[in-house]
Amino acid sequence: MASKIILIEDELRLAKFVEIELTCKGYQVSIAHDGITGISLGRESTHNLLILDWMLPGISGVEIYHRLRATGTQLPIIFLTAKYDVEFRLFGLDAGADDYIIKPFSIEELLARVRAHLRRNQKDERDLLQFEYCSLNCASHEVFRGKRPISLTAKEFDLLEYLIRNLPQVFSREQIMDKVWGYDFEDDYNVIEVYIRYFPMKIEKKNEKHLIHTIPGVGYVLREQ
Repeated sequence: MASKIILIEDELRLAKFVEIELTCKGYQVSIAHDGITGISLGRESTHNLLILDWMLPGISGVEIYHRLRATGTQLPIIFLTAKYDVEFRLFGLDAGADDYIIKPFSIEELLARVRAHLRRNQKDERDLLQFEYCSLNCASHEVFRGKRPISLTAKEFDLLEYLIRNLPQVFSREQIMDKVWGYDFEDDYNVIEVYIRYFPMKIEKKNEKHLIHTIPGVGYVLREQ
């Protein structure tokens, strides 16, 4: 799936040039020429990176940055600016920008910075899994159902991670034993049944949707229901 990039730039010719170059590299680009439109785009959760001009009519790039961060947006942000003094670079980075490119710039440099930040962000996203308001942080082993923290054992976490990563596949006891427990031993298959029976008590409270389902004669699956 192509990465989605927001470009907020009031110089129309420059914005069109950057849009064409990014599109040619396979990115999906959304353009805003003013701060208000840019903020609206930045609040959408579907984008992967923001390229932001420092000097914009009405609202500065720094103000846009602060408004977006205040709403919880964690998009990587690359500032574009004609201000080349070191003090302005430091101000931009201190304000929280992930990167800073001075106009006029080489399009090859911008593309390289874009690739670098997207790789870094995608690596972080692989550690974060979500399903039906249930979120797993595979780096910290934290689990939440909405805002409610859930305490899971190591194997319970591994089981939930395996089911989410392989949606919507149905798994037999043998497959789960092999992939989650790491061995194949017929006498231990009842361990899976015990986990499936008691696991929902941790991740499903009253009025919350049932997530783990048993398919008679087949196995188990994670589904919204």
